[in-house]
Amino acid sequence: MPSPGAIAPLHARLAAALGQQRLLVSPDALLAWECDGFTVHKSRPGAVVLAETTEHVQTALRILNDAKVPFVPRGAGTCLSGGPTAGADAVVIDCARMRRVLHVSTEDLYAVVQPGVVNLDLTTAVTCHGLHYAPDPSSQSVCTIGGNLAENSGGPHCFKYGMTRDHILGALVVLPDGSLARLGSPAGSRAPQGLDVAGLFCGSEGTFGIATEITVRLSRNAQEVRTLLAAFADMGAACRSVGDILAAGLVPAALEILDQATIRAVEASVYRAGYPEDAAAVLLVELDGAREVVAEDALEVREMFARNGALRIEEAADAAERKRLWKGRKGAFGAMGRINTDLYVLDGVVPRTRLEQALAGIAAIGEKHGMLITNVFHAGDGNLHPNISFDGRDAEQTRRTVAAGHEILQLCVDLGGSISGEHGIGSEKLDHVPMMFDAADLDVMARVRAVFDPDGRCNPGKVLPNRSACAEVAKWPQMIAKVLDVEGPR
Repeated sequence: MPSPGAIAPLHARLAAALGQQRLLVSPDALLAWECDGFTVHKSRPGAVVLAETTEHVQTALRILNDAKVPFVPRGAGTCLSGGPTAGADAVVIDCARMRRVLHVSTEDLYAVVQPGVVNLDLTTAVTCHGLHYAPDPSSQSVCTIGGNLAENSGGPHCFKYGMTRDHILGALVVLPDGSLARLGSPAGSRAPQGLDVAGLFCGSEGTFGIATEITVRLSRNAQEVRTLLAAFADMGAACRSVGDILAAGLVPAALEILDQATIRAVEASVYRAGYPEDAAAVLLVELDGAREVVAEDALEVREMFARNGALRIEEAADAAERKRLWKGRKGAFGAMGRINTDLYVLDGVVPRTRLEQALAGIAAIGEKHGMLITNVFHAGDGNLHPNISFDGRDAEQTRRTVAAGHEILQLCVDLGGSISGEHGIGSEKLDHVPMMFDAADLDVMARVRAVFDPDGRCNPGKVLPNRSACAEVAKWPQMIAKVLDVEGPR
């Protein structure tokens, strides 16, 4: 790490190479980069580079490599696990200005985009061709494709269409030393009998390098889409309806549940969607596909709702009504801002058959710690999002919030699930990783990470509790070049 006396020359080198307008160093300017959506961890970086091209990223990383300074990639900052939060000795490489759609192939169904392209903007750009980009995080109106790649983000429609990894074909990556690596291609994320390095990179949370061009798979719009909402007097009935739908062999595009506290927060906010506030839970089901099939499936789903005692069943009659029904679900996390100053959004996973048990356990944990916990979740794949509202200015509330979160994730693991479905580990879950992985597991992960980042300067202190690099990495330069298809500076 550089000494305090070496910081000014480093800033001068970055400004000279990139232009002063692309470098932020004053404490006030750096305030906006002190945290992401996980507000428990805050730290202003040493500087921020506002990159707009691959060459900008390469130039910055070469300078930081020479100075042995750590760096942290960042997009829109909507991450919920502290992933893009940098330490005071690190430089943030902000890619939010890299927002061009570089190429669209309507025949081969792919697009090449810069990492700062907003998720929803990509769908908007191709909708005139009857296409869309399937992964749709709830923050899709602001989150970026680069961030989605880093976290392997999910979303409501990932139940049917898969996570981000299933839609990534390739990427141009700037490695920590400034060299370039091409992963995958429009033809697919790996060659026949080859390693799926693009798939490995997806979900690496900015610890392998910085993707500056991303090739993504596009999907054709369905012939028919139907969106239904059912309100229930108890959460168990909503969860049983999910089980019934899947047991019948139906594969909806989305299956989402909101509990009563979430419904009331939504209905009191600008995201009001007309959900019944007296319901204990609402279940949002979206079906898509061939017109005749969707019509039959919708009828069957309505019958299942009725059998489980639905208080009210609503079906969108057109695109405007469908947008309204989704407005409350997509705006749920924003609506929580009415409850308290801060929100801790967890993303544990449990088997679908354990949803009721998990929700009962979460309620008990909230009561134990005196915390208000609301629930909105991807019911189809058991990806829970318990939301703990708290005042981050109160140290005791923050302590109880973190403690409750730890117990919730332990509960998920004990029920046969996972500590993360889509938000990643970041800095938030470093203490939770040992719930699922032992020392041997972590050693393998550290070795893989060191292939990309042998010096440990790329987003340090994230994902793995133990940051020690593998001593054997120094012997692997040929392996690195072969596996990553390293091009070197250009």
